[in-house]
Amino acid sequence: MRLMPEQLREIAKTIIEGLGASHEEAALVAESLVRANMRGVESHGVNYLKLISDRVEADMINVPTKLTLVKEDDTIAIIDGGNGLGQVAAYRAMKICIQQARDCGIALTLVRNTNNIGFLAFYTLMAAEQGMIGICSCNAAPSMTPWGGSEPFFGTNPISISIPSGSELPIVIDMSQSVVARGKIRRAALLKQQIPNGWALDQSGVSTRDPEAALKGTLLPIGGPKGSGLALAVDILAGMLSGSKYGPDVRTFHQLLGPTGVGVFSMAINTESFMPSGQFGLLIDNYIRSIKKIRKAGGVSQIYLPGEIEFEKEKRSHAEGIEIDTFVAESVNQILNKIGSSLRKVGD
Repeated sequence: MRLMPEQLREIAKTIIEGLGASHEEAALVAESLVRANMRGVESHGVNYLKLISDRVEADMINVPTKLTLVKEDDTIAIIDGGNGLGQVAAYRAMKICIQQARDCGIALTLVRNTNNIGFLAFYTLMAAEQGMIGICSCNAAPSMTPWGGSEPFFGTNPISISIPSGSELPIVIDMSQSVVARGKIRRAALLKQQIPNGWALDQSGVSTRDPEAALKGTLLPIGGPKGSGLALAVDILAGMLSGSKYGPDVRTFHQLLGPTGVGVFSMAINTESFMPSGQFGLLIDNYIRSIKKIRKAGGVSQIYLPGEIEFEKEKRSHAEGIEIDTFVAESVNQILNKIGSSLRKVGD
């Protein structure tokens, strides 16, 4: 079924507020979840409403979210997320980075003791919209083996970099360090679909196409030792350096095993501190156009830059609505009933 973004956003906001969140944080988290769906990143979308609801009910996430500014100077800050909604902590971190980078050129904020923050481009685009380069990464529960191993140690440990342009779309890199995000394997399991070879190993260390076996086994790092190395670096920068959990000590958001202890690394770079105002945007515009003009491989009609496909999907979602899986719609309606909302249910 399809829902217009406004309707889905209102449903998500109503649910999160009904779980005890403030009006402001409910609106922020709803925007993050719905925008993920709009951009085709369903694994980080409104399916998380059930996970948030389950954790609130089990007293494993604190709402409303209470953030503590542990340390702040001209260019750095540390935030304790209070085991609250991860989107709230990550948003605050990037806001601080942007404010500091406006004055000092570059800023870094780390977050400890938070939860899943959703899709990372949500935060790096905040910086790009202010003419700055945004960088964000976070660690996650073990789901991926180090190169050469056969059991999970790292999380998928995603990283996003958004680069502002002049008149072209910003360049938006947002990727996990595994061959595929674990959410796509969970989705395949829910839909009873097989996964491609090369995504994951089962518990015995053998490649598998069975998503259930993959969830019990381990994801594989993208690019072999390269993805493994990047996952290690993110774990240290976002988890260890922030004073949060790291490696196998990070807990999954998808099971009720206690606070997750996710750490976040957030940075903003003010391009105007390095060259005259507007010059960087012009350079990026020309750079993008040069890439678009290169000779294409056989059968390729267009070269897409990172983030471009997601922007196209987001534009279509505004016009045509967002496609929602039946099992997600059912879980959303169950939560609406649980919180006693009179809001019109999905599919009504």
